[in-house]
Amino acid sequence: MEFNKVLGSALLTTLVISGCGSDTTKTVDKENKVITEEIIIEETVELVPATKFDLSKWKITIPTDDNNDGKIDSVDNIAIQTYSHPDFFYLDDEGNMVFATPNKAFTTPNSSNTRSELHQVLGNANAAENDNDTNFALKSHENADEYAQIGGNLQATVKVNHVAKNAGYSTKPPAYSVVVGQIHATKNAETVAEGNGYGYGNEPLKIYYKKWPEHKYGSVFWNYERNLPKADPNRTDITFPVWGNVWTDPAAPGEAGIALDEEFSYEVNVYEDTMYLTFTTARHDPITYEINLANNVDPNGEVDELDHVNGYVGDAHFFKAGAYNQCSTKDAPGMWYAKCAGTGDWETDKKNGDYTQVTFTRLETGPSKTPTK
Repeated sequence: MEFNKVLGSALLTTLVISGCGSDTTKTVDKENKVITEEIIIEETVELVPATKFDLSKWKITIPTDDNNDGKIDSVDNIAIQTYSHPDFFYLDDEGNMVFATPNKAFTTPNSSNTRSELHQVLGNANAAENDNDTNFALKSHENADEYAQIGGNLQATVKVNHVAKNAGYSTKPPAYSVVVGQIHATKNAETVAEGNGYGYGNEPLKIYYKKWPEHKYGSVFWNYERNLPKADPNRTDITFPVWGNVWTDPAAPGEAGIALDEEFSYEVNVYEDTMYLTFTTARHDPITYEINLANNVDPNGEVDELDHVNGYVGDAHFFKAGAYNQCSTKDAPGMWYAKCAGTGDWETDKKNGDYTQVTFTRLETGPSKTPTK
């Protein structure tokens, strides 16, 4: 009882003495007499993107070759739970997820564009990319019940911090741009061999941000790629505006566009056969689109005679999100090759502005949602 009286009337101070992975905490009274003593063991937890974001259904591709196998590095959905990269994939001081990638670095096969980008994995870590149980299908797919799910939902809030500044061919559409979200169909040689028009690995959705170096504001738009073989000259991207201009328009979008470091959000909801897109930001009215991915009718209700008549109905699909740098350093005649500057040294390229960086403050994915009218 005497101890409780002293404790109740004393002016208490807490002292913390650090050392060797533990702290000794002493509570003393105003006469500096020790009343209690407790040893507190501290554990240092490294904060990585997966500690703040649910990445259980994602793997990531990073523009490095740390294992020296001559291929771009990929971190599966198990290893990513403890993974970060100090330059290309990390949490910022506010706990947001940062993706960065230089113009010149390791790339995936069949691409000359670098990326620091998440790839949705609905199945187990060892599943092949074109396995049915790790991708989603449209409802009208003839074997839809074999897939991990029908459709899906992706929601993100992002701000583009930087796009590459130096393009040799500045008028080529991909110059000064980055893709921050995608739906990708899988490549599948067996499906292609069946001759039904699927398995090409095309993209029914790419969400772009593009800002010319001399402009204060950039533009947000999205592209739909006709689902045709690579060699078909009609296999091209059709662009639809969100805020600002489309990618071929060099005019300054002004305040109708989006500035660097300005947040905007997108939701991609693939319900049954239809893709519903919703774009929102603090300064602008929401923008919505919808397109049936199982036919060749575009978002404006017009039949596209050049597209596959059944769209992407026979494909397997997955979401992607991050920074897919569109400023290729390749010098070639095709429209995708903007001859952007880059040395391959990260510090040099970052100093010169030859990189892209995107920050996600929100990223969530799950089953499709019934659209509200």
